[in-house]
Amino acid sequence: MRRLMIIICVLFLGVSTNAQKKKNTKVSIQVDGICLMCKKRIEKAALNTKGVKYAVWNPKTHLLSLIINERKTNVKTIQKNIVTAGHDTKTMKATEEAYNSIMQCCRYRDKKIIDSHKKGEQQ
Repeated sequence: MRRLMIIICVLFLGVSTNAQKKKNTKVSIQVDGICLMCKKRIEKAALNTKGVKYAVWNPKTHLLSLIINERKTNVKTIQKNIVTAGHDTKTMKATEEAYNSIMQCCRYRDKKIIDSHKKGEQQ
């Protein structure tokens, strides 16, 4: 009987520790933006999502690198928050209202503004 109880305890511990694995995951999302103000807005939208531990957006590559707790959030929820802040992702597009709420100089869909930022980088 004692041996049976020990076997059951060992099996239970093995299952419970296995269930706790893969809590935090690294994820990358493509997010449209232009400048450091966009960076701040994108990162803030991601970090305000419950379960996001780390968020850094690179203006040159447009990649948002994240560490998330998969038990508390998922990529779709994070993308919804970013889109609500006015920035497009690869799979979701911000509404015109959300896009128009960002500053004029951050309008990443406008070719003239994109070109003006490129000229500013070269000087």
